[in-house]
Amino acid sequence: MSAPLEPEADSLGSLEERIQQAVELVMRLRRERDTAVAEASEAKAEAARLAAEVKTLQSERAQVRSRIEKLLGQIDQLTG
Repeated sequence: MSAPLEPEADSLGSLEERIQQAVELVMRLRRERDTAVAEASEAKAEAARLAAEVKTLQSERAQVRSRIEKLLGQIDQLTG
């Protein structure tokens, strides 16, 4: 009578092992997803910061260009 129980015990043990592996896989995938979401959020914030910096630098460049053009105009008046 103990012989029929052994295959059931083996099947149950195998099922338990597969379920444990599935649980571990799901937990690992959730951690990876959470990490990826955090990294994406950080990258998005960095992209926004860099876009703002580019806008500021473009504005400063336009101001510098304007001042240089003004100075060159004044130099032209002196030499003209």
